[in-house]
Amino acid sequence: MLTNALIFLISTVFGLFVVALLLRFYLQWARAPYRNPLSVFLQALTDFMVRPARRVVPGLWGLDLSTLALAWLVQLAELVLVLQIKGYGFGPAAGQAFAAIALLALIMLVRIGLYIVMAAVIVQVVLSWVGPYSPLMPLANSLTRPLLRVFQRRVPPIGNVDLSPLFVLVVIQLLLMLPVAWLEANVSQLL
Repeated sequence: MLTNALIFLISTVFGLFVVALLLRFYLQWARAPYRNPLSVFLQALTDFMVRPARRVVPGLWGLDLSTLALAWLVQLAELVLVLQIKGYGFGPAAGQAFAAIALLALIMLVRIGLYIVMAAVIVQVVLSWVGPYSPLMPLANSLTRPLLRVFQRRVPPIGNVDLSPLFVLVVIQLLLMLPVAWLEANVSQLL
C-alpha cells in the first residue's frame, strides 16, 4: 500500500517535470512567442536545471538540447526509482538492464511528446471554433502551425473546413499504436 502511494507520487512529480521540460523544448522548437504566460511559467519552473546544463550540453541548429537531455535524464531517474521501489534487482545483467531502461526512457519521451502535440492540436481546434480571438490562440497557432502546414499543402479545405488537424491526429495515433507501442513492449520485456 505504501509502495503504491510512493510510486504514484514519484511518477506524478517526475512525470509533470518531464512534461514541463518537453513543453519548454517544444515551445522553443516551434518558435512560439516568448512572452506568454506558459513560456514564463516553464522558464521559471525549469531554469534551475536548464541553465547549468547548457554549459555542458551545447545547442544544435538553434535548439536547446540541454532541455531535451534533462527531460531524458529525469525520465530515466523516474524509471530507476520506480524499479528500485518495486524491488527489482539488477544483478549480473546490470549493463543490459540499464541500456534497456535508458531506451525505455527515450521511448517514453517520444510518447509524451506525441501526447503534447496531440493536446496542442485539440486545443487549437477547439479554440478556433469557440474563441478564435482568445489570447491563447496565437500560442496554439504557433505550436501547431509547423505540423498542420505539412497537410495543409496537400489537402485543400473541404467546404471551408480545414481537415489538417484530423490528419495530424490520425498520424499521431498511428505512431503511438504501431512503432512506439511495439518498441515499448519489446524493451520492457528485457527488464
